[in-house]
Amino acid sequence: MDLRFLKFFSNDLGIDLGTANTCIYVRGKGVIFIEPSIVAINMTTKEVVATGNEAKRMLGKTPSNIVAMKPMKDGVIADFEACESMLRHFILKVITPRHRFVLPPKIIISVPSGITSVERRAVKETAVKAGARMVKLVEEPMAAAVGVGLPVSEPCGSFILDIGGGTTEMAVISLGGIVLSKSLRIAGNEMDEAIIEYLKKKYNLLIGEKTAETIKIDIGSAFPLDEELTLDVNGRSLVEGLPKMVKIRSEEIREALKDTLSMIVSSVRDILEETPPELSSDLIERGLTVAGGGGLLRGIDKLISEETKLPVFVAEEPLLAVVRGTGKMLEELQYFKQFPND
Repeated sequence: MDLRFLKFFSNDLGIDLGTANTCIYVRGKGVIFIEPSIVAINMTTKEVVATGNEAKRMLGKTPSNIVAMKPMKDGVIADFEACESMLRHFILKVITPRHRFVLPPKIIISVPSGITSVERRAVKETAVKAGARMVKLVEEPMAAAVGVGLPVSEPCGSFILDIGGGTTEMAVISLGGIVLSKSLRIAGNEMDEAIIEYLKKKYNLLIGEKTAETIKIDIGSAFPLDEELTLDVNGRSLVEGLPKMVKIRSEEIREALKDTLSMIVSSVRDILEETPPELSSDLIERGLTVAGGGGLLRGIDKLISEETKLPVFVAEEPLLAVVRGTGKMLEELQYFKQFPND
């Protein structure tokens, strides 16, 4: 049977299975699904109670028999059964009913460049159990570079920095391959934890992960702002044990994020120091592109540019860079053929 004919009976998918969010690209339709990588499970019946946005609303608020969890940690699967259940539910949400019983989807999934062969196999097996007929893995920095439109196939250097929830991926790419790469298990989640620790030490205020993420989004920054921001934060006093509200400033959150950001910038400098001279000269002209949710942090481009002396650009809709890259690989065979089978 002609394989091109099969695509009319299948919804092939590109998936960015992230620590914080899962994004899904459906062939011919584009990115149609973005939800938190969270699943709520009834521990008594082992049934899935909720996934995605609905499960996120349950975090920290469930009764003892229901656990709302993040099955991904640092870009890899931490709980296989929970991840499989979550992925199956996500796939069913995006596959149209007429395709459900015809042909299972072919899936391209992005993975961190630093994961082990065991972790790669775990991702493939989880996707197959969740309903895929074929699974192809692609490294996140390559997917992000393709997704933001960098000329990955040309004989010139491109630098992609993808700051996600669980990992920060960076790579120098040329001629369709990764010349140098580094995967850090330091990213958005560590920024949230840094904010929690800062408020705990400075104000004796205990807040949850959701509140820390809101603070980061609302007033977080990597570089001094033209107009600094403030935010009222509610939490629990560690001294009295009672609810407490504190007004915090964007300068304080920048201080809280300083160490995490400096580790990311230091790794970028390390990659640049190892880059071959011919590719380095390309980077002086082409600069560095930031993708992933971390690209939404105010002033991240200014901080990296000041530290590296390179022009730095934040991708348009950085959160969707990786999933759009997996989608392009589904749609355009010249990308798909470049990547070896696992």
